[in-house]
Amino acid sequence: MRFLATTALVATAMTGMAMADGHSTLPLKELPDIADRDYWVPDEVNAEGKLEAMQAVVGAEAVKFSGTQDAPLQIALIYPSSDTSDFWARNYLAMTKRLDELGVQYETTEFASRQIEHSLQTTYANQVVLDKDIYDYVIFGPSELAIQADNISKLAAETDDLTTYVWAFHTPLKELEHQPAAWFDFSSAAGALTMCDYMIERLGEGVTMAMNRGIPGITDNQRSGDFKNCVETKAGWTTVYEHYGEYQREGGFAGTSLILQSYPEATIIHNANTAMAMGSVEAQVSVGKEKEIFSTGWGGTGLELDAIRRGELDATPMRMGDDVGAATAEAIKADLEGRADELPFVFLGRITVAHDQMSAEEIDALEQEAFRFSGVGALDR
Repeated sequence: MRFLATTALVATAMTGMAMADGHSTLPLKELPDIADRDYWVPDEVNAEGKLEAMQAVVGAEAVKFSGTQDAPLQIALIYPSSDTSDFWARNYLAMTKRLDELGVQYETTEFASRQIEHSLQTTYANQVVLDKDIYDYVIFGPSELAIQADNISKLAAETDDLTTYVWAFHTPLKELEHQPAAWFDFSSAAGALTMCDYMIERLGEGVTMAMNRGIPGITDNQRSGDFKNCVETKAGWTTVYEHYGEYQREGGFAGTSLILQSYPEATIIHNANTAMAMGSVEAQVSVGKEKEIFSTGWGGTGLELDAIRRGELDATPMRMGDDVGAATAEAIKADLEGRADELPFVFLGRITVAHDQMSAEEIDALEQEAFRFSGVGALDR
């Protein structure tokens, strides 16, 4: 593992949990429903004020790294970046550009997969552990959290050689024998409730909807399940069909085609990610139904915003997408400077709703802020 020649660096053998929060055990506090979950939520594992402090750093101008380097950092990235969503590519760009601004030298090695290729991620995790003397940091974007729990713990166990960060999840599993140093994500649960309030305010009560859900697990339970529970409880909505499209464009297309044929009473189709939203839109356009169905996406990626501009997608919970990558760069800098105890254990980016009733200028302004490092518009893939 290549460390730095700097007076600011503090060598430590602390665990990932201790490094992130300055505590040796989790949770730091307990919320009323903690016993009903196999995971912790951010408020249970973040020391007070650390998340807000980190969000302020990420939103501010870069402050140069105070140390010196003997060699570039070696960063491995294991993530499902071969899928339609540009979340992974954008946060890679955000991380690397922020590292450039910080003056940290680095080299990256990417291990790409699709979100349904769970075993391939195991192969990659084993390879990184085997080559742990090569890498300084590993960033893991799990295909699905529970399925990849063993791989996260396996990587996080190598604290003498690797610092492990997890992308795209914010619910640390209690069962993990070894926790990563930090988690970086947007809260799917918070996004679902934000979207619920917007949809009820706009569309009212007693609506009939159908859903393209992802893969059974925490992410879909929050993005789809929490949204469904919210609109049904608060506004008496009815869900007539739920299709599991495995976060794939093909799944969104197939689910929407079935909904249009068999459940014409559904006036809303809720999609749990970008890929399924794009497949859903494609299916609607193919039969001229895109103006009759209210369609949602998830994440506010460039592809989704372009679909909103075309009048094909109606609304999406929009992440300030580059926050995750930029926060990871800041975490690396803090770790190198011996300040890992200042970091929140779970970093969360901001979420708002982008929709078709916004002006072009309003959508452009949201996009500029969200993609300030990775650039506006759909990425070339």
